[in-house]
This record gives sequence, structure tokens and C-alpha cells, in this order.
Amino acid sequence: MRPSKRQPDELRRVSLERAVSLHAEGSCLIKFHNTHVLCMATLEERVPPWLKGQGKGWVTAEYGMLPRATNNRTRREATSGKQSGRTQEIQRLIGRSLRAVIDLEKLGERQITIDCDVIQADGGTRTASITGAWVALHDCIQWMKERDMVGDGVIRDHVAAVSCGLHQGTPVLDLDYAEDSDADADSNFVMTGDGGIVEIQGTAETVAFSEDNFQALLGLAKKGIGELVELQKLTVG
Repeated sequence: MRPSKRQPDELRRVSLERAVSLHAEGSCLIKFHNTHVLCMATLEERVPPWLKGQGKGWVTAEYGMLPRATNNRTRREATSGKQSGRTQEIQRLIGRSLRAVIDLEKLGERQITIDCDVIQADGGTRTASITGAWVALHDCIQWMKERDMVGDGVIRDHVAAVSCGLHQGTPVLDLDYAEDSDADADSNFVMTGDGGIVEIQGTAETVAFSEDNFQALLGLAKKGIGELVELQKLTVG
């Protein structure tokens, strides 16, 4: 039995709330039970210097955790003057995931930045960030369409993410902190709505896991991401 009493292939209770920011062009508050992430999209009429004059835009992300998102207070990274390696790795992952479903040429020479701020953490903050960031990005693009700034086809597909792992020898979907901290292996899967794989991060925590284990985790990820994409569709529909 899982600590949360869920079935092995059962997601946590997930909710997506749009338009939670007065100022952002797109925003979403996503909750995976006790993991809460605020995602906000900002449109800027500029691109990074290395993209100027190429006729296409850019989508990027920033990620951070509030000091009391976890059991113990964590110092703001701004006080140390630099971001941790973990923070940089996660925000790059979010940016890559979103760009996988965006036609940057149709976006034009503009940049959209998605800020993902973890309000409360109980495992799976990066996967929740990606799933909620897509909604914020969608609404930002919709904001632009309503002002005739872009046409159709800027967003090519949905993208969502979920964690899977081996807990006490059993493949399980959507690990919370209790499972993640005690997992034999854990993986993060990022996939598009049509089932395309964007990125897989997998690590054995104790001993190496088998190809059969990996296939079981992949099957769970496909199921979970399919459910998350359907929730995205209901949210923006």
C-alpha cells in the first residue's frame, strides 16, 4: 500500500486554476494535492541578443521555491547572489518542454517568460511546473491572438509531465515526497498530447533497475500524462 493509499497507477488529486494574476498575460495555479505551483507568463517585445533578426521568438522559464515551501525554511537564492544548480536545471527543463510544442517562427520576434514559483512542495514540483506552465503559456498566446498579434498554430500540441518510480519494488505513478524520499528509482517523464517524448530523467537510487521496470514506468507515465492533458483541455476549453 502506498503511503497516500493510492493505487499504483493513480495520480494525486490535481487542479488547474486559470487567470489567477491581475497583471500577467497568462497564469495558472496548479495543485498536485499538497504540491502547489503558481505559473505566470510574461510577454516581452524582444528576444535574446543571439536571436535578433532571425524572425522567430523564444520561450523560456524561471523557477523558484518560496522559503517555507518545505518543512524547514530555505534561504532565498537571491540572498546568496546565485541560483543553485538544481534551480538552473529545472528551469531549463521547463523551457525545453514548452519550446517543444511552440512554433517559434509564428510567435515572431517576441519572448515569453514563464515564472514557476513553488508555494508548497510535496514532491513533483518540476513536473507540476511544466503541466501548469503550459496553461499559462496557452492563455498568453490566446491574449496575443485576441489583439491580432499572432495567428493560429503557434501552439502545436499540449505538453505535460509526471513522475514515476519504484517504491518498495512496485512501479507507481506520481510520487509524493514520502515516496520520492524512499524510492528505489525515480523518473520524470515529459510528453506531448500526441504521445511524443520530450524528455525522460531516470535515476536508480539503490540498485540498477531493469528494462522491464523502465517499460512499466513508461506505461504509467503515458497513462498519467494522458489524464493531465485531458485536464488541460477541460481547463482551457
